[in-house]
Amino acid sequence: MNLEEFRAETRTWLETNCPPGARGPGEISNGSSKIEIKDPDTRLWLQRMVEKGWTVPNWPKEYGGGGLSTAEYVVLLEEMGAIRARPALSSFGTSMFGPTLLEYGTEEQKQRHLPRIARAEVEWCQGYSEPGSGSDLASLQTHAELDGDHYVINGSKIWTSGAHNADWMFILVRTNRDVPKQEGISFMLLPMDQPGVTVKPIALISGVSTFNETFFDNALAARDDLVGELNKGWTVGKRLLQHERSGMESLISGGTSSTDSGILDVAREFLGEVDGKLLDPVARDEVISYQMGEAALHLTQRRVVEESQNGATPGPATSIFKVVSTELQQDYYDLKTRLRGSRGFGVDEKEFSDGELEIVKQFFFSRAASIYSGSNEIQRNIIAKRVLGLPD
Repeated sequence: MNLEEFRAETRTWLETNCPPGARGPGEISNGSSKIEIKDPDTRLWLQRMVEKGWTVPNWPKEYGGGGLSTAEYVVLLEEMGAIRARPALSSFGTSMFGPTLLEYGTEEQKQRHLPRIARAEVEWCQGYSEPGSGSDLASLQTHAELDGDHYVINGSKIWTSGAHNADWMFILVRTNRDVPKQEGISFMLLPMDQPGVTVKPIALISGVSTFNETFFDNALAARDDLVGELNKGWTVGKRLLQHERSGMESLISGGTSSTDSGILDVAREFLGEVDGKLLDPVARDEVISYQMGEAALHLTQRRVVEESQNGATPGPATSIFKVVSTELQQDYYDLKTRLRGSRGFGVDEKEFSDGELEIVKQFFFSRAASIYSGSNEIQRNIIAKRVLGLPD
């Protein structure tokens, strides 16, 4: 089948199988067994995409994916965007852990974990940062010792996104204290629902507690769930961060993004327009500037995907995506709130609607975007050293 035939077939399938309630903004599954999907159209869309293998379109079919080539994958994104179809599944498993396991996992590990991610049966969280090891992640102290068929883990992690709803964690632990810090780290997998794991949500100013403290008191990870070589997990962990920072999965959400129309709708409502042009010239420039930045980012992401061999995630250049995308995210919520004037920063539940309060929460939460996943200052150091080749 050539690419145009694939496009026609994909367009027909999407029109037939994507329910109206799965188009435009709305609920998206992350696969967690602890979160019930409330919207029936979202459930139906997920079921159909799982059957098609398109929750992870470019994964091999033997692991639950669609087996699409890079070119076919881009066509799918374009056709989803044309009807504003939401991703059926978006999770740490699909965007970070799964691609890493495809590179570094054993065949047994792939067969055991990847199909469950593709079927939206499990959500993962990331055990990296610690109270004393954030930007200097290699100084982590959570440790693991082999005891028979399991590694026994003790220590703690912090800022663990989604840990309260996660089924499994991929974690960096110290397994050798007598070597340079990067050489004594291992990458392991452990179930969250066990007596040795305690999760405590961290209250945020946004009112949303997505971050957590996670404590390990003789928690167990199976010996078979060591990914890569013992004491060589730093390599695996860094590769996962490149997948995280690349924004590759955002090609799906980006292709169906409603942020442009969201900004325009707000501007039209609160500022007014004549002949399709916003009345306020300053706001008009700000909206256009944001739209150009977002379009440039998505086009660059798409170009990188198309140029990468087999759609592989690039290396240190992913730090560029992280810096640009998080700053655009902050620009978006800053602009969205300012355009609303006095209705843009409401906190009184009696005076403001649920929708208005949610916008304010999103604005506050966006302030953390340039900090989590490695601060933008750290990303600029990586860009300087690894991309531009500048001296230390």
